[in-house]
Amino acid sequence: MTDQARTPPATARACPICGKPAQQAFLPFCSSRCRDVDLNRWLSGRYVVPGREDDVEDPE
Repeated sequence: MTDQARTPPATARACPICGKPAQQAFLPFCSSRCRDVDLNRWLSGRYVVPGREDDVEDPE
């Protein structure tokens, strides 16, 4: 079985930022612009992965 047979085409997915069809070179995004928008959202704290209440931060 070839790799193409196992992976769905990139156009089947929508870009999570703008909704346009995703491009293979930028998966899961449609362009470098949308990829950069997503990175900026992570770096600015707009996206947050919640921790558990029992997680303790390093005292350092």
